[in-house]
Amino acid sequence: MDLGIAGKWALVGGASKGLGWGCARALAHEGVNVVMVARGADVLNATVAKLQAEVGPGVKLIAVAQDITTVAGREAVFTVAGGPGKNFDIVVTNAGGPPPGDFRDWDRDAWIKAIDANMLTPIDLIKATVDGMAARGFGRIVNITSSSVKSPIDVLGLSNGARSGLTGFVAGTSRSKIASQGVTINNLLPGRFDTDRIRATLPAMAEKAGKSIEEMRALQQAQIPAGRYGNAEEFGSICAFLCSQQAAYLTGQNVLADGGAYPGTY
Repeated sequence: MDLGIAGKWALVGGASKGLGWGCARALAHEGVNVVMVARGADVLNATVAKLQAEVGPGVKLIAVAQDITTVAGREAVFTVAGGPGKNFDIVVTNAGGPPPGDFRDWDRDAWIKAIDANMLTPIDLIKATVDGMAARGFGRIVNITSSSVKSPIDVLGLSNGARSGLTGFVAGTSRSKIASQGVTINNLLPGRFDTDRIRATLPAMAEKAGKSIEEMRALQQAQIPAGRYGNAEEFGSICAFLCSQQAAYLTGQNVLADGGAYPGTY
């Protein structure tokens, strides 16, 4: 299927690996020019070089080694040489999730940091780009959040709270005037994917359950109807579809990609 987005410009956060990389790769293979942002310059540059070799010179890939959760990082994205400025057609917001733990140990600074990265940064990116999208009659914003928005995970309280705040914001904003101007905003909720994030959270979950990390990993996969963790490539394909011309009538939604793990009807 031709998604009808070749030649457009996308911004993808956390694009050097994991789910952000999956989204950047899927968009680039659709002919989308991508500004790829991540904090680690070496890994990001290597990732961009590898992807450029895959898609060829017809697609423009730009690496921006910055922390997108900072004002300076966002300014670097919007002023990078060869980029579209703030005239992105597609924005995929994605920042590393806050650490797991016990809510009793989190002070105000921990909460502010989580909210800044996982709620306020996506809102700032939406604010900076959405009016331009509306003026041009096309825009796709996809926020990578978490399955914990629908089914909270006790050791991920910082994430539960910050991402739920973003979800509420998107529910209202996506249904404003921009919905009739060709702009959609959706949230893409990953369940358990085989990325660095899950490897970071497994130890705390295993300790809480009194199991080894290997036992916890096997237990988690057994609880997923698909019988496995997801992978970044398939996640990216879902993201690319949400950015497509065909998804123009899909907005304000929380799209859950979790291999069937969520047991609810709604």
